[in-house]
Amino acid sequence: MAEITASMVMALRGQTDAPMMDCKKALTEADGDMARAEELLRVRFGNKASKAASRIAAEGVVSSFISKDGKSGILLEVNSETDFCAKNEEFLNFSNKLAKTILEQNIEDIDSISKAEIDGVAIEELRTQLVGKIGENITPRRFISLSAKGSLYSYIHGSKLGVILDLESGSEELGKDIAMHIAATKPKAINESGIDPEIIETERRVAIEKAKEAGKPEEMLSKIADGSVNKFLKEITLLNQSFVKDEKVTIEKLLNNNNATIHSFYIYIVGDGIEKKEEDFAAEVAAVSKG
Repeated sequence: MAEITASMVMALRGQTDAPMMDCKKALTEADGDMARAEELLRVRFGNKASKAASRIAAEGVVSSFISKDGKSGILLEVNSETDFCAKNEEFLNFSNKLAKTILEQNIEDIDSISKAEIDGVAIEELRTQLVGKIGENITPRRFISLSAKGSLYSYIHGSKLGVILDLESGSEELGKDIAMHIAATKPKAINESGIDPEIIETERRVAIEKAKEAGKPEEMLSKIADGSVNKFLKEITLLNQSFVKDEKVTIEKLLNNNNATIHSFYIYIVGDGIEKKEEDFAAEVAAVSKG
């Protein structure tokens, strides 16, 4: 039997938002297997157990820069320690200039940023100066550089969430509308082919287990699972989603009406995947350790 530590319980809580004691029980039942424990919690608590990404754990901004011809672009995240810093005009200017510089100088990866220059001054020096002036750690975290098959469009929502989209044909208005839609709905992929088969299989298993707990007949389980998986895929795949500006039209239909094609899209959410303690779990951890 695997040892269930407090750190494992806290990690699972961070992934699922489930109560600490339930996390410990799930880990015990799963013999320490985090993925299986999360699956057990999803059966018990529903989709809430897969929404860890909504718990933003760092501050900063997302910036974008697209070339005039729309053929190349950058989506960039720069982190800060507080939201106060993220709203600082100098910090925002630094982030915007950095996105432009990454594209114009064809910087290949995040580690190469510090070696580049903006207006003849090393980016690392500019960053250090800004850290000294604001009093917070400022770190370029990640960027995606795109070369478009069609044209690139971006949408930034409140500096905290950014989308960049490669759309072939269609109007500029269509490109901006779909980028905004992606920001609102946060799809996982364009269509089912972009979804990991294991994620689909997990959804199927969860649906079957929930149906069993609800007392559904054995002969109905497969049909119930199929319906649950199809609903799940409609929610997370872009082409199957209803357009936020007209729910009677799917994105696929909207594209067909405009003879347009989506080749790719990317979403950045500030702090996504970064752990930052915002609560004191000491009491909960102590209780779990004793339980």
